[in-house]
This record gives sequence, C-alpha cells and structure tokens, in this order.
Amino acid sequence: MKNVSLFYLAIIVLPQFACSQGNEGISVKIEEFGDNGYHKMIYDRRQRPQAVVIKEKVHIVYNGGVNERGAAKPYAITYDLTTNSFSQSVSIPGKFSKDHHYGPIIWADNDDYLHVLSGCHRTPGTHVMSKNPGNIGKSEEDWSVEGEIASSISYPSVSRVLNHKRAMYYRVYEHRSSWSYLISEDGSTDWEKPPFDLVDLNEGDELTSKPHAEMDEASSYHRYLPDKDGKSLHVAFAYYDDNKESLPEKFVNPRYGTKKNLGFKFNLYYVKVNLETHEVYNFEGEQLRTPINLELANEKCKIWDTDWRGSGLPPEIIIDQNDNPSFLHVTSEETPEEFNYHYVRFEENEWKKTVIAPACHKWNNSFLKTNEDGTLTALLLMDDGFFDHKGLSKYSSHGGGTRIEEWVSSDNGHSWDKHKTLLTAEGKYEGWRFNNIQPIKNKEGKVEEGLFLFYGYKDENKEAKAFLMQNQPVNN
Repeated sequence: MKNVSLFYLAIIVLPQFACSQGNEGISVKIEEFGDNGYHKMIYDRRQRPQAVVIKEKVHIVYNGGVNERGAAKPYAITYDLTTNSFSQSVSIPGKFSKDHHYGPIIWADNDDYLHVLSGCHRTPGTHVMSKNPGNIGKSEEDWSVEGEIASSISYPSVSRVLNHKRAMYYRVYEHRSSWSYLISEDGSTDWEKPPFDLVDLNEGDELTSKPHAEMDEASSYHRYLPDKDGKSLHVAFAYYDDNKESLPEKFVNPRYGTKKNLGFKFNLYYVKVNLETHEVYNFEGEQLRTPINLELANEKCKIWDTDWRGSGLPPEIIIDQNDNPSFLHVTSEETPEEFNYHYVRFEENEWKKTVIAPACHKWNNSFLKTNEDGTLTALLLMDDGFFDHKGLSKYSSHGGGTRIEEWVSSDNGHSWDKHKTLLTAEGKYEGWRFNNIQPIKNKEGKVEEGLFLFYGYKDENKEAKAFLMQNQPVNN
C-alpha cells in the first residue's frame, strides 16, 4: 500500500431550518474529506487551529494517510468558499507515527505564508512553511522545512495576539511539566525565548529523589482564549494526578470509592495573562507569582471545586455579555458513567453552574458561542446514555456522539433548549460517532460564522474521516 491519502468527497444537505430573519432559512451542509483518516485526525480543543481562512479559501490540515503499519502523517487540503469545492489532499513534510498527538496545526504569518507544525509530543516536531503565500501547493516540494520553534512541545496552539503578533501556548514536556507560551513578532520563524512558564502544578517535584509514594505528581490540562483586543489570554485548566507507578493508595476517589484512575481531571481553575507585561492575575484581579503550583492554584485560582467529579478535557471558554469568561464543561455525576454538559458563569458575585444536557462521555469535545443578540449557542455531541468504549479500538477511546445537536439559551444560561439536530449517525453513517467540533478562524483570528470542523469514525472498521460543516442562508 502506498503512503498516500486517497481523496473522497460526499455532500450531505440536511433539512433547512427556519430562522427569524424574514423569509430566509438556514441550510446545513456537511462535506466529507480525508480518507485514511486517523484517531483524532481533527484534534480536541487543546491543540489548534487546524484550519485558517485566507481570501475565501479554507486551508485545513489533518492526520491521515494511514499506511500498512497503522501510522499516519500530516496532510493539507483547501476548500474554496466561492465554488464550494475541495482541492486534492497534499502530503505535508512530517513523520509517520501511531501517536495521535503528532497531528498538525496550521496558521498564517503576516505575509500570508502558511505554517504547519506536526509531530509534537515532548518533541520539537516538524515546522514547515508554504513556498507560496496562501497556497498548500501540489506536493511536499511546495513546503520548506524550517528550524525548531522550541526543543520540546506538546499540545501546541497558535493564536493572533497584540495586533500582528502570534502566541503559541503549549506544554513544555511530559504530563508533570509546565505549560508555557512563546511570542512571535510576525508568526513566522522567530519566536521570543525563553518561554514564559505559566503553570507547573508540582514545580519540578518529579525531578527530586523522593520515594514515588511521597512524590507530588500533579499535572494539568489547559484551554486558552485571547481576549477581544489580543492583549491578554484567558486560561482555564483542570488538575490531574499523574500516578506513573499506579499506586492504588494514590488513586482513591472519595466520591466513587474507586482505586481506579478513571482518567479524570478535576476542578476548574482560571487565570488571565497580560501579554504586554507577562503579569498573571486570578479572576479577582490579584497578581500571582509564576509558575503557579498546585497549592497556589487551589488557593487563588480555583473557581469550581468539582468535589471529585471528573472530566476528560479542560473546558471551552467564551467571553460573555458582561466581558467575563464563561465555560462549557463536561463532568461526571453520581457515578463514573454519568456525565453532564455544564454552563459555568460568574453571576451575582458567584460562580454558577447550570446543566445544559446529559453527555455520553468524558472526552466529548463540543462548542459554545455568544451570539450578537445575547443568546448562547452550544453544539453538543449527544447519545442515548453512557458510551462504554471498553473492548473497542483506540478510535473510540476518546468518546464521541451519534448526534450533533444545537442547544440554545435565551436567558443568560439559566435554561437551555434543543433547537435542532445537525447530524445523526444513520444511513451511510450508521454505526459512526463524531467528535472534536472546532470553529474556523481567518488569518486575523476572527471566527468565520457558520464554519466548523469535526471528525467521525466507525470503530469496527477503524475508519475515520473529517468533515466541514457550513451553515448557509437560503431563500424559502
């Protein structure tokens, strides 16, 4: 079998849904791309973006081209918004690997040259740049391999900040290492060094000679969002006990009475980073020393003690109508097999939580947005009951839903109602699951309304594909 990505396209036009604007409705078009896709070929919110819009063209990267050894590598494809058509998939210079963390991200620099970073998991990864601005080319020959951005990177995520600069937020090394960020003046090949260490929950305790049972193995998982003017980062994270030697006494969960790890991350922490001064503040505006360790995080940064309820991912962040951060977060409930989507916001001088809908898995990566009219919209991965993936392949190990549903709140998140179903696993997608919904931004970092990426898989076939979802107004 050749190490190439086959190209396949199918268009599904879902029913048109009425909206409040005159005689217009909305058609939801979902287009499929990227045969030979890999586990988490479109990644969750820790590692982004995987698309950028330049001059009506959506340039997308994904992990695909699975070879006979079951390894994948980075690919790029372009969707033309004027013709509603895809280019051919193009192989990008990078390594074949079975490590899903190696999936690529993409951004554009100030001259519209495309940059792709892949192969990052405690490694420098492979950084490549397009030889022509705003163009993925026809082959690997149309990309140049650039120098290292940092010697060790995990979960890289790039955003436009401070007008024309770029920030790369990432974990420096393994689970228990710090989360940091770098700044580039033009988003190209020069990144300000050293990195700015923000959070290190155990503050290097893994480097000591303490017995394992006494070692602080705290780690964290992060999601961030630049504010509207790009001068600050809103950062949310959750705590995880990285019990490397699986000592049972370190896995006790008081809520569930289990000695199993369950893969849960706990609590919800928040800080704000001033990118001009690199000062860090909690929600109350108190400046904090960095890197933030677990003691300081619990004392000054914790906005929700989940009381041993667990999540798989850090939460999604938005800026609400009061210019405060709000969150979409999945946590377990009365049992480790019950989960809910929560909307978390600051209201009447306290952090309040409202259940939006039941979730079927701790790794369901959904999406939340604030609309211009003040309403809230959540795109949720849904199913009927808990999805038990035990005994299935790695494709199912990070959850997913058999439906994508749109839920709306018109009262600042106090109550939520299902508005419509966008996609259901039936017909040609019978037996499929979908996950990792991601908005698409342009080169200036602004969200392109009505454009989303996600991926799906059919576990029994170990088959994955990526999808572009586009909401388009139509005349009735």
